[in-house]
Amino acid sequence: MKILKQTILLTALAATTFSSCKKDDFAINTNPSAVTTSTVDYKSVLPASLSASAAAQATQWKFLQSWLGYWARSGSYQSIVDEETYSFTNDFPTTVNYSGVAGANSIWNNLYAAAANYDFVEKNAREKGAGTYEAIAKIMKCLHMQMLVDVYGNVPYSEAFKGAVLRTPKYDDDQAIYVALFRELDAAIALLNNANLSAPAANLDLAANDLVFQGNKTNWKKFANTIKLRMLMHTGNTSFAGGTEVNTFVAGINQTAEMATIVAEGSGFLGAGLSAKINPGYNDTKPNPYYRAYIINETGSLPGLGDQTKANAFAVGPNPSGPASGYYQWNGDPRVDKFYGFRAGGTTHRGIPFGEIANFNALNGGNNLSTVNGSGLVPNGAASNAWIFTSTESLFLQAEAIRRGLMAGSTSGMLTSAITESFTSLGLTAAQATTYITNNATYPDVDFNGVSQGAGLPAGGMYTILSQKWFALNTFATLEVWSDYRRANMQYGLGGGFIEGPAISTNPSNVKTKIPIRLLYPQNEYSFNPTNALGEGVIDVFTAGGVTGRNRIFWDKN
Repeated sequence: MKILKQTILLTALAATTFSSCKKDDFAINTNPSAVTTSTVDYKSVLPASLSASAAAQATQWKFLQSWLGYWARSGSYQSIVDEETYSFTNDFPTTVNYSGVAGANSIWNNLYAAAANYDFVEKNAREKGAGTYEAIAKIMKCLHMQMLVDVYGNVPYSEAFKGAVLRTPKYDDDQAIYVALFRELDAAIALLNNANLSAPAANLDLAANDLVFQGNKTNWKKFANTIKLRMLMHTGNTSFAGGTEVNTFVAGINQTAEMATIVAEGSGFLGAGLSAKINPGYNDTKPNPYYRAYIINETGSLPGLGDQTKANAFAVGPNPSGPASGYYQWNGDPRVDKFYGFRAGGTTHRGIPFGEIANFNALNGGNNLSTVNGSGLVPNGAASNAWIFTSTESLFLQAEAIRRGLMAGSTSGMLTSAITESFTSLGLTAAQATTYITNNATYPDVDFNGVSQGAGLPAGGMYTILSQKWFALNTFATLEVWSDYRRANMQYGLGGGFIEGPAISTNPSNVKTKIPIRLLYPQNEYSFNPTNALGEGVIDVFTAGGVTGRNRIFWDKN
């Protein structure tokens, strides 16, 4: 496995930009392979790593935004063939990484680079007895390994992060990695509860270097529990075949015991108003990463991605094969104006069908289309916070846990709280959330008690929870929505009386009825770790099977 050699150097560079450390604190020109604890340490690498994590979260999931019906390419640009036809190679996607550099298979590289940075912080902090730093690094490494599993399935874990000592780590079973991550998160919480290792004297400068919670140990425990909750919900499958909701759990993980551990720990989860987010001093010259990538960069110019990326017709309309409105307007959802900017000179929205041929329709290009610079995403412009894990997602996960019988409480009540949190976090009001729910009574994509809109279509319940996650997590957590799509075989829009969508593949010679269920391993793995990569068999991104018998992620049973 070719984990980037320059991992620590990249975080050192990022720290010069986003932390209070001075530029000459780092040996910027040092050979990356020679970067050691004599040039950087856990206190300097942590804030840079957190900045990098937030930047990647805001910028690396563009292809999923398109696949899931949120964004599409402007008709003023030529087709993005691999993204729009799913005819991609091992180097897909070739988008920018967290340092702003384009690279092959940036998802793999970004996530492993981040995990390696946190591994460095964890080990270096352990050597120095800085238990809170170590715990934070463990939690963040677990988060990135969870995402790697959710994208690729089996990946290196137990033998990863060993550098030159072991350059060809084995691939671990994806379910076994999940189980290991539960225990690592337990270990992180234990560190936070250790009076000596978590004492302020043992964790100097923590408030300044912890860009997320400024050293608040209770909030970090809540975050660790919320990551556990996300993983637990991923092990739950749902089928809506014939309109009947059937909920099951993946075997091999004791969901009841895992939830009991969380409850016994006592800190709970991220709640209303408490997101994992950062702001190391974003401004016009060092803008929020989303703002920089899609709205205005540090030179004051519209970035290429922002010019190319527009609203998807499925989300905002007009839809050529169904209702003229978009799915947001179909439900009278005011969040549409918070996720998207109005087209030039208008107060209405217009999107383009995913993959439409360039210049096919003069109305579907440039300023005629709604932008992706909605005010709810960056309410304070370049100075807005950058997100890592939102309170909105946490509340939706809690609603699902209640529905699945793992938590006590009212599913509909928690779902209402999640929808309300989505509204208020975007700058709307709780009253608007109530009106939205009331106006969509009986429709199962909004109303938990909604009724089926036709033979074989789902009623409320789990379909409502997962549908509302689609509306709420636009841009914020697209990987989570993709995971929902796979583990529940979701048909967004259909159950609420809209059209089945979003659009799938635009290549007539490669017609697919579903979007991909995973990504391919990067070519570097076949070049530098061939025995282990090839041991996973021939990967098919659409179907189960293969030499290993499982192309799908272990929790994807649909």
